[in-house]
Amino acid sequence: MHSIRKALQERILVIDGAMGTMIQRYRLTEADYRGARFADWPSDLKGNNDLLCITRPDIIEAIHLEYLEAGADIIETNTFNAQAVSLADYDMSHLALELNIAAVSCARAAVKTFLERHPEKAGGPGPFIAGAIGPMNKTLSLSPDVNNPGFRSISFDEVAEAYLEQVRGLVESGSDLLLIETIFDTLNAKAAIYAVKKYFRESGRPALPLMISGTITDASGRTLSGQTLEAFYTSVQHADPLSVGLNCALGADQMRPHIEELSQIASCYTSAYPNAGLPNAMGEYDETPEETAHHIEDWAKEGYVNIVGGCCGTTPDHIRHIAAHVRTLKPRPLPVIEKELI
Repeated sequence: MHSIRKALQERILVIDGAMGTMIQRYRLTEADYRGARFADWPSDLKGNNDLLCITRPDIIEAIHLEYLEAGADIIETNTFNAQAVSLADYDMSHLALELNIAAVSCARAAVKTFLERHPEKAGGPGPFIAGAIGPMNKTLSLSPDVNNPGFRSISFDEVAEAYLEQVRGLVESGSDLLLIETIFDTLNAKAAIYAVKKYFRESGRPALPLMISGTITDASGRTLSGQTLEAFYTSVQHADPLSVGLNCALGADQMRPHIEELSQIASCYTSAYPNAGLPNAMGEYDETPEETAHHIEDWAKEGYVNIVGGCCGTTPDHIRHIAAHVRTLKPRPLPVIEKELI
């Protein structure tokens, strides 16, 4: 398989769209989530989308395949909450490693089917499987108790340990790269980075490329934990990432100024996968594939991006239009960084 770095030098790569949006289309019941194995589980499991990698792998594989057929070069594993801390909500912390392995298996099966259908693409580059590492449901920077700002419900070491187990499952089952995404708390992200570095240092395996993607939560241009975009980038730059970018929270129109800023300060590749606009009063996304693709095409023409795709509300149709709109456009060149002695 060709290096993803080589592919990024040649063209703009396309990452897939929303997994949750596609799962919702299947209108699954509690029984679908449980399957035979968890039929007698004591708590509700509906909504535990990562569990579907075990109980309904056919659905997860089919969604991956739809995105590949739509033109995605990178597909994300269905592991957004697949670490022990988040899985504790379902009393399933002990399944974290197994879930990550199952998720990569679903993605690899989809890639295998896709290449069998399109043998002309078998020579590479890609498709690439990104082991997705989500932000976790507990935060290291913010207190869950409004009356006690200093209180934390979890420690850095506990977060890092949970991420380390997830990284092990994602890497050893065959991910091509790792993606720490939807970052609203940079300290959580730094725990994930620490876990990634620790895993490769201790395992002796060659390090996989690392993508990092944060979330600007409102018009102020800050993350939920209060960092500006430049501060966020500076905080994660030490990880030597393949790319740094933004996803979620905003639609492409609202994300544009932040992507422009990032393109000017980042020494690595840049990524952007916005929502399909902002949610309506019912919490649904109305932006059409053509509208999303038009915005992203504009970014690409301006030289802001190297990797593009979609987040909440986006579908294979969105990815198909995005891929078509950026296919002939040049990727953002990496800036030449001059070293200075101070």
